[in-house]
Amino acid sequence: MALHGKEVIHILTTAGYEAYWVGGCVRDELLGRAIHDMDMTTSAEPEQVIALFPHVIPTGIQHGTVTVMQGGHPFEVTTFRTESGYADHRRPAEVAFVKDIREDLMRRDFTMNAIAMNEHGETVDPFGGEVDLRAAIVRCVGRAEERFEEDGLRMLRCIRFASVFRFRIAYNTWKGMIRRKEGLRYIAMERVRVELEKMLAGPDPLRGLELLGRSGLLACTKVPVPWEQCETRALSGMVQLPEELRWGLLLLSCRLTSEAADELLRAWTFSNGVRLRLVHLLEWERVLTDSAVSIADSSTSVEGEGINDEALRRSWIRLLIKWGRDISSDWLQLYKSLPASFRGLPPQSEKHVARMAELAEAWTKQTAVVRIKDLNITGNELVQAMNRPGGPWLGQTMERLLLAAACGDIPNELEALLQEAKRVMSSE
Repeated sequence: MALHGKEVIHILTTAGYEAYWVGGCVRDELLGRAIHDMDMTTSAEPEQVIALFPHVIPTGIQHGTVTVMQGGHPFEVTTFRTESGYADHRRPAEVAFVKDIREDLMRRDFTMNAIAMNEHGETVDPFGGEVDLRAAIVRCVGRAEERFEEDGLRMLRCIRFASVFRFRIAYNTWKGMIRRKEGLRYIAMERVRVELEKMLAGPDPLRGLELLGRSGLLACTKVPVPWEQCETRALSGMVQLPEELRWGLLLLSCRLTSEAADELLRAWTFSNGVRLRLVHLLEWERVLTDSAVSIADSSTSVEGEGINDEALRRSWIRLLIKWGRDISSDWLQLYKSLPASFRGLPPQSEKHVARMAELAEAWTKQTAVVRIKDLNITGNELVQAMNRPGGPWLGQTMERLLLAAACGDIPNELEALLQEAKRVMSSE
């Protein structure tokens, strides 16, 4: 990609225009980080860029941006411009093309993103971005309050950069963010979510969460997060978890019910797949904990220090049947990351939860049947054998057969399943 990007820059400069890499790709190059996309800026206007390349997509031509396809890679090329009149706290109402790269860099958010680099590796850095990179500082270009007023999302980007790069935030930038945080109410939750996803996926999400907590930004979004409920001690193991489960840990640390989490995740525009995964994870935690407490209270066994393994196994299998193997794996990962004291259970109940976690993988491997379709009998076969029309009894009986086969009470064989069905029906 770098070679083809250099070709784009070279073609523009050979035609007599100024052209530079700009923004995140320059920042990441100077930081020695991997570069995933390359943005460019040029003195050429969009029509002039289009005339130089055979394959150009007019992605944002009204704002001076086109996408040049070179060597199979897309490169966004934007004409030097100034912006004004951010009426919706996001997009400029007016864009004016200019000929000076420094005027273009003036409109950018942070000094580390306001560095341009030509094809020879020489930089244009009028706001001291390289100095701030070396000092590990996130600093706004110009007046922080103006930058955040233009686009409120920049406040979350500021915290994300500080978290991902492990930078500190310049005093005036932090102060401007606090003064303008109400501007987040204008920002679509989808854009907010994307920034937080990038932050949580980074190497130091706890730093980002700590900065969010101190700043109070999440109380100012369109859908506020109940941050005051968060138990930070529960988050210490977050870096051990994959990205989506970090959200599960965050929801759990806020002591949200699955219903409240579902409402929040919908409002935050999570995909249905991610939303249901997280909601089911919270439901699994609640039901498992309730079961462990109930079994601990009623257990009369003296084996294993008073722990009734068989009752726990059957409880685990019921969870497997209801929510599946994937959620069981998610819960086990979450369990390992949580402090032992998080649930606040009596010692004997906590021992039962720990015992379930200890034996869960073995129980899951032993359970060959967890879905109705895994049974070696169909609903039609059961209807014919019972000589009864379909009805509620059919689903109820199939569920009882599933539980019996999953627990190992009967083999998953047609004749055994039919015999069990007849026994169940005759006892009702």
